[in-house]
Amino acid sequence: MKKRNTLFIILSVISIIVILYALVKNYLIDPEATQFLSHKTGLRRELKLRTWLNVMYVHVAFACIATAAGLINFSNRLLARNRKIHRMNGYIYVVSVFLVVLTSGFMAPYATGGKISSMGFNAMNMIWMAFTITALVQIKRKRIAQHRSWMMRSYAFCFTNMLIHLTTSLVQQGFGFDYAASYSIGVYASLVLLLILPNFFIYRSQPIPTSIKKG
Repeated sequence: MKKRNTLFIILSVISIIVILYALVKNYLIDPEATQFLSHKTGLRRELKLRTWLNVMYVHVAFACIATAAGLINFSNRLLARNRKIHRMNGYIYVVSVFLVVLTSGFMAPYATGGKISSMGFNAMNMIWMAFTITALVQIKRKRIAQHRSWMMRSYAFCFTNMLIHLTTSLVQQGFGFDYAASYSIGVYASLVLLLILPNFFIYRSQPIPTSIKKG
């Protein structure tokens, strides 16, 4: 139990930082996304700025809602005290993920790095939606442990943007690639990490069997 609480605290801190950063950066510091859009060169489609920005605002808003809703539902205290709120919050998460995926699909053709980055984002979107639906199906079948595991895999994708920017920066500074190439590499590196890292937390959050404890 103590191990789970520690993981939840760490997750809470990271999630809150990610949410606050996304809100402040996209709605207060750079609402026109000037810095981010400056890296989008050689686009094959005309980018209609106002439409793209409006979609981005919706994307960021529901990404933050999904991150908050998912975090709240990992609280064992909430689950124990009020399953109805846990269930309703779960549906908020599912709807938010769907809207994030939908808006991401609109923005994917304009991704920094061109078509190769777009393909990476589309793959992420399909995998995230598949993991989320799988988690929903598992709880409908009363498979609580499997539901929690798939929710962890799904929730990891809430940190896609953070991972992409971190890996892009590492590749650019470490190997000297230009931003567009670094970004494309960052997209696929993040996808690999998003598929691997949740399994570590799933393993760490599992209770230790009684026989092992006694041994």
